[in-house]
Amino acid sequence: MTDIKGGANPLFLRDDELRQGIELIFYAYRDFTSEPDAILAQYGLGRAHHRVIYFVGRNPEINVSELLSILRITKQSLSRVLSKLIRLGFITQKSGVRDRRTRLLTLTKRGEELESHLTLTQREKVARAYRDAGADAVEGYRKVLLGIINPVDQRQFLRQAQKSQYQNK
Repeated sequence: MTDIKGGANPLFLRDDELRQGIELIFYAYRDFTSEPDAILAQYGLGRAHHRVIYFVGRNPEINVSELLSILRITKQSLSRVLSKLIRLGFITQKSGVRDRRTRLLTLTKRGEELESHLTLTQREKVARAYRDAGADAVEGYRKVLLGIINPVDQRQFLRQAQKSQYQNK
């Protein structure tokens, strides 16, 4: 990878350096989402559907309230997205055991296949970038992204990452 700006001084970031970071996020997001967008379009789905599929896949039997908390969208928006995903057979919902009013969401086999297909290209891009950048850069990247995320979601992400790490041992 080419040297973007020859090592910015973290104690004094000029406007141009900050804008360059913002532009990199926009370009990276565009390229990160382009292939999944094309796959989703085949089903008449968009990025909101992708986010729901991704987080339901990462959190089987997630309840609607938890999903709303992660996505930070309105109930009405989630209802439209969920209805379509359920109708197309990508997600199932069932009532909670303790509270029958709680709706638990899980990917169907078809949903798991779509999630896997969508995530494959993104995993490949991230893996390549991580390999090219090296371990120190990856750790720095994680710190930067965590620094952008609000403190409540930082804690939630770190708890989930720790839980995931523990489960994979």
